[in-house]
Order: sequence, then structure tokens, then C-alpha cells
Amino acid sequence: MTTTTATKRAATGALTGLALGDALGFPTEFDDVPSILAKSGPWREAALPQPAIVSDDTQMTLALGRGLRTATGRGTLTPERLERPVREEFVEWFRSPENNRAPGNTCLKACHLLAREDRPWQDASQTGSKGCGANMRVAPIGLAPGLSDEQRAGAAQLQSALTHGHPTALAASDLTAHAVRLLAEGADPTGLVGLLRSYAYDNRTRYHEVWLGDLWTRAQDPTPERFIARGWDECLEVLGRLQDAVRTVSPETDPCLATGQGWIAEEALATGLLCFLLFVDEPLTALRRAACTAGDSDSIACLTGAFAGAYLGADAWPPAWADRIEYRRELLALGECWDA
Repeated sequence: MTTTTATKRAATGALTGLALGDALGFPTEFDDVPSILAKSGPWREAALPQPAIVSDDTQMTLALGRGLRTATGRGTLTPERLERPVREEFVEWFRSPENNRAPGNTCLKACHLLAREDRPWQDASQTGSKGCGANMRVAPIGLAPGLSDEQRAGAAQLQSALTHGHPTALAASDLTAHAVRLLAEGADPTGLVGLLRSYAYDNRTRYHEVWLGDLWTRAQDPTPERFIARGWDECLEVLGRLQDAVRTVSPETDPCLATGQGWIAEEALATGLLCFLLFVDEPLTALRRAACTAGDSDSIACLTGAFAGAYLGADAWPPAWADRIEYRRELLALGECWDA
């Protein structure tokens, strides 16, 4: 694409798409495909719910976005500058009466522990959990301008580690932010999976100690390199499946059959990407396909919407949908901040 990230308003597009996918997938999250079709009719005709209520996925994306905006407003992004405001935003979300949208147990447990300010954040991290709750919210890290590759990777993994400390959650969050950034900058979607696989190979044994501290010692691995390699290897395995699926899967079959149901981080990344790549120029169709899945439909559709919006920009979403989304004003404020 020849348009710049700011011209197409990639940040606004990605955040809007994420929330729209969330609202479309929230009602179908725990249903199988036959049940969804019986309740809602043909998947290609799915309507945005009225009202367009989102889940904890969008709420936590906004929490991360606010924390990131605070951190970058204070100067160069560092682990110390990021951890404090994001931790505070996560705890505020945890305590909010609006935290009533079927949040994941990992997030609830970790945020409860993060509220204890006398303890390092690593003590709260759930190193056994690679649920998708960390990478479904990471898009802001891929959208914020002016970050180096090191800052983006470190920040993506740190925000994951505050709740989901499993190495696969860290790697999948890093990959998700990287994919959002590549698409926002106009990368050709047909080469995207190859770029992500190369990135995973390049970073396979790179442990970001400056950002993660001694997190790796909470697991059972002999070295930090062995710890992080576990995560990248699982991501590489699912990216291989994704590469095959893009060429062979029928758009009419449930994408979860090819790349997994998305309850875990690497599968949410792959299945969300698959839905986007099946319908690169039809963003609403991509969201509808993602929402009509047997797995974690709202998180899968969140990621699909973030990828589509980052690539196509804010105009991908018709006003009849975009104007009705919950938290619209806050999504726009963050998007405009980064698009500027």
C-alpha cells in the first residue's frame, strides 16, 4: 500500500476493528457452529448486535492503551515507565463494576495479585498460563508510533507477563504486535506468515531480561533461553499450520478446524490471522467468519478485526457499525493519538 499509517488512520482502524470483532463474537463465544447458525442464520449475513456490547477483551485493550499512552507521555519507553501505569490500569479494570463480561481466570487471579504493590510484578505472573488473554489485548503496542523493534518486542512481552507468563503467551503477544505493526505499515498480506516465521526464528532464543527480569526462574527451565524457546517453538508449529491453511482451507468451513479454537495464545493468533487472510479485502466478512467459529469467537474476531483495521485503515468499517460500538469515544481518542 502507498498510503502512510497516519493517512489511512491505521490505529483507529485497528482499535475499531478489534472492538467490532469483539462485539460480534461475544454472543457466540461458547457455541458450536451449528448452534450459531441455528440461532443467527447464515454467517455471511450476521448483524452487529444491538447494542454493540464488548467483552473484557476490548476493556483490557483499552486498559493497556491508556497505560501505554501514559508511559510514552513521560518520555522514552522503558520497562519501569510501562509497568507502573499498565499495572495500575489492570488493577483498576479488575476492581471496576464493568468487569462483568466473562473475564478469564488468569487475568482475574493475576490482577488480584498485582494489586499488592509491595510485591514485584513477577510474583503475580501466571507462568503456567498461555491463554489468549494477553495477545488479544496487545494491539496498542503494535500501533504506538516511534518505538524501536526492541521496545515493541519487550513491551509486548512485558504486558503479557503481567498476567500470562507462559513463554508461549509472551511469544504470541510479540508476534501479534509485530503483525499489527507490519500491516499498519502496508506489508503485503500474502507474505505476512513468512515474515512472522522469520521473526520467530530470529528471536527464538532471545530472552528480554531488561523487560522481563527474572520471570524465567518461576518456570522449570534450566536457562532463560530454553524458557523462551519453548514459546517460540509452539508459535512456529502453529504458523506452519497457518501457512498450509491459507492455501487449502475453504472459507465455508470453521477456521478452528485448521488452526485451533483460540483459547490458547498461539491458536488465537493463527486463527485470527487465518480469518483475515481468507478475506483481506472484505473486512466485515472476515469478522463474520471469525465470530462464527467453535472456539473463543470474540478473541478470534478481536484479532481478525485488529489485523484488518491495521491494514485497511479506519475507512474499512462502515459508520453504521463503527458509530455504534461500546467505548467508541475512548477507542477514537486512543486511535487519534497514535494516528497523529
